[in-house]
Amino acid sequence: MKLAFSTLGVPGMPVTDVVRLASDRGYHGVELRAHPEEPVHPGIGLDERVDVVEQFKSAGVEILAVAGYVKVAEPGDDEPVIDELHALLALARDLGAPYVRVFAGGGDQPADDADAIAARRLAAAAPHASDLGVRLLLETHDSHRRGVDAARVLGPVGHRSVGAVWDVMHPWLGGEEPAATYAVLAPHLGYVQVKDIASADDTTPLPLGAGILPLAESIELLSRAGWDGWLCWEYEKRWYPQVPELDGLLEPARDHLSWLLAQSA
Repeated sequence: MKLAFSTLGVPGMPVTDVVRLASDRGYHGVELRAHPEEPVHPGIGLDERVDVVEQFKSAGVEILAVAGYVKVAEPGDDEPVIDELHALLALARDLGAPYVRVFAGGGDQPADDADAIAARRLAAAAPHASDLGVRLLLETHDSHRRGVDAARVLGPVGHRSVGAVWDVMHPWLGGEEPAATYAVLAPHLGYVQVKDIASADDTTPLPLGAGILPLAESIELLSRAGWDGWLCWEYEKRWYPQVPELDGLLEPARDHLSWLLAQSA
């Protein structure tokens, strides 16, 4: 498996510094948070996109994904949401990223309604994603936090260019064991986000291995199944500014993930 980290851990950091961190700390790739407050987002021009690609390429670091904030199940008209999806897909294509991450964001709607809206919009964007060589991935998060919730959307879409990101925290918080999550997401799985927290009541990010999330169990499941994708550390300093800087934690996190992978081999 390849190792990446998310720029949620280094909010607002220039691309040059992100690339240097990934290269110096032995990571294969980076998940880029595509928000206007970050240096890379759908609003940047072609010259800026080319510069980002060249910086990553020269360091031998891959761009794993464009992590967008589109909510595919939110109420309202489909067209603005699909336009946002197309913009993220174009950015990913230009950057050479294989994936675009999106959320459900169904809110308090009945589950059936949220599922139908999300499936309809993802299905509408799927052919364009396929043409661009990019996969749209629905993260286990918010209204669709468990694998079984995401699968209710992905099954009806039924398109190879639409899949899932398994965030190990949210299904576990929703009472779903890793084996159950993997069983329903396996046909759709793009990559896996790993993290650690103190408890179900305190989701402040901790260094990997210092908390209670079932990382070892999840990685063992993946290894046993022969899955050979990406593990991406999502250390959410953007939402928890009081936590330590990511820089000093990257190397220990890499070592911990490498140890878990060796243990599960």
